[in-house]
Amino acid sequence: MSTIPVILTIAGSDCSGGAGIQADIKTISALKGYAASVITAVTAQNTTGVQAVYPIPPDIVRVQIISVTDDLQPAAIKIGMVHNAAIVHIIAECLQKYRSRFVVYDPVMVSTSGRKLMTEDTVCAIQNELFPLCSLITPNLSEASLLLSNPVTDLEEMKHAARELANRYHCAVLVKGGHLSGGTMCDVLYNNGSVSLFEQQKIESCNLHGTGCTLSSAIATFAARNNGLEKAIRQAKAYIGKAIYYGKDLHIGHGNGPLCHFFSGE
Repeated sequence: MSTIPVILTIAGSDCSGGAGIQADIKTISALKGYAASVITAVTAQNTTGVQAVYPIPPDIVRVQIISVTDDLQPAAIKIGMVHNAAIVHIIAECLQKYRSRFVVYDPVMVSTSGRKLMTEDTVCAIQNELFPLCSLITPNLSEASLLLSNPVTDLEEMKHAARELANRYHCAVLVKGGHLSGGTMCDVLYNNGSVSLFEQQKIESCNLHGTGCTLSSAIATFAARNNGLEKAIRQAKAYIGKAIYYGKDLHIGHGNGPLCHFFSGE
């Protein structure tokens, strides 16, 4: 009997399909994994912004996680939008009972415009309960700045941030540099005392909705195949580069459009 790796995504629903659970399922499927999902919130959003958020009751989040982990036994777990501290508690409780080999968390804490998306008690719960249970966290520059209470704006500050966060939470940290100035972007990984850089030329595009969701889901999918962390990240970066490239000319919606998760050929 042939098997494919099961990847569980725990995240919010984006009804426009560009981010959240929908982007995760597209990514995992495009990379030939089997996507299972636990919805933490239902959002009303599109390419122009978020209009409403309805968090799923914590007990329903718990039952979803138990249903999937008891039966499907995911090889990797990706965590995205966590709306409140009560849901954080539930996810942490379930992760302690079900010890997945690989857990990546994309901490969606700050909007693209710089607005904080979580209450202080939710941020504290994530830091105290969720981060220490993760294999990898993937903050962007704004999120790393929030977690350290210091600005993170250049490559040297990213290296310091990745090391400091890894030492603090005892997990690997990938600080994403998509918003660095200039024509080159660089992500910084700190893992087990060593630093790895992932550089690539920026692709000019107005369609970047869901890039963080897509990257973390791709990392989870490649890690589920027993790839080492650095290799999984490099493979995921190659995938998302193509998803951005093939999506740059899409005309979906009137704002920040989605990536092209399914592409064919060069």
